[in-house]
Amino acid sequence: MSSFIKRTAVAIGIVLFSIIGLVAFYSSVLPDFYLVSRGDKLMVSSLFSISARPCESKVTVAVSDGASTSSRYTKSTLMLFGTVPIKEVESKTIERPNLYPCGEPFGIKLITDGVMVVDLQKIDNSSPAKECGIREGDIIVSIDGETVKSNADVAKIIRATNGESCSVKIKRGKNDLTLTLQPKLDGGCYKAGMWVRDSSAGIGTLTFYDEETGAFGGLGHAVCDADTKEPLPLSTGSVGEINLTGLNRSQSGNPGQLLGEFANSSSTGEILKNCTSGVFGTLNSNPSSHKAIPLGFRQEITTGKATILTSIDNSGPKEYEISIEQINMSEDAEHDLVIKVTDPELLEKAGGIVQGMSGSPIIQNGRLVGAVTHVFIEDSSMGYGIFADEMYSNAVCSYENSIDIAG
Repeated sequence: MSSFIKRTAVAIGIVLFSIIGLVAFYSSVLPDFYLVSRGDKLMVSSLFSISARPCESKVTVAVSDGASTSSRYTKSTLMLFGTVPIKEVESKTIERPNLYPCGEPFGIKLITDGVMVVDLQKIDNSSPAKECGIREGDIIVSIDGETVKSNADVAKIIRATNGESCSVKIKRGKNDLTLTLQPKLDGGCYKAGMWVRDSSAGIGTLTFYDEETGAFGGLGHAVCDADTKEPLPLSTGSVGEINLTGLNRSQSGNPGQLLGEFANSSSTGEILKNCTSGVFGTLNSNPSSHKAIPLGFRQEITTGKATILTSIDNSGPKEYEISIEQINMSEDAEHDLVIKVTDPELLEKAGGIVQGMSGSPIIQNGRLVGAVTHVFIEDSSMGYGIFADEMYSNAVCSYENSIDIAG
């Protein structure tokens, strides 16, 4: 009898230890905030059952200004197996939006807010910019009180100093700094010893279009400077039509690339936001030839079969089979999804994922759940993705901010 009791105690101990381990694991990898469709309960797709139990007296109601429907915020406790508490989270109940999945290539033109320092150059064995504390990636806002918006502005103001020191106002991350620069004479004119960039252009893929607001999301990651790898601060931006002219197929160790050119000088939309989740703004018309589908929330995504909608030539977007290999909902996750191309046609023609496919919508169970963001260098059949609800939230935010500014 004592032997049975011991075995039972050991078994109970193992179970309890396993449950404690699961609670600790899910507490660290699950986010603290969720979007939930009106009428649905918060449930998290996982190997083990995870549901939510509302916390009493912890509900607030927020009503929008008309850009989106009213929203209800709720405090809940995530429960393992419906009985074991994991942690307290917040959810926002919204009407699940229907979005048009795109997959069309689009041209991106950005004018920076200020100019970005991309390189420091020596003049007589020293760089005035470096000596005063300027770094690569800094954003120069003004020099001697004069706002700078282009390379030409910087050169003109520095030349006009006639060698006198000048104040340089910069943004470095979230910090605003004012530095004192001493220009040097070089080749008959005064220079600062730095290269700056004021604009950028490129090709990406549109993820979705919201017909109700005209808002779009695309790319799935920020437009970054080619030298500093830092996101370009946006002053103004526009969207244009692209003609695809070719495709460099991806190979192991050498990611391929979509090749294209702007179809014309006309703008088809405005870029309002450039951030780590993509580029967002408004379009003049719906670019998608596909039917609108519901937005999928991150907690609803499962590993396994899915598709991407993407263009590899001018015949238009086509749906290709993929597999969602990993899902990471952790707040500090560098990437949300790991995907693998399984479609024989896409593997044959493109070698998997190529540069320029960033933003291609990921569809699972009839819902828009994500977008492609990066290709693996060593295995081009695989890549990273971002949650669609993250992109949608940024699209709504950029649209509502534009209304506030205009109004």
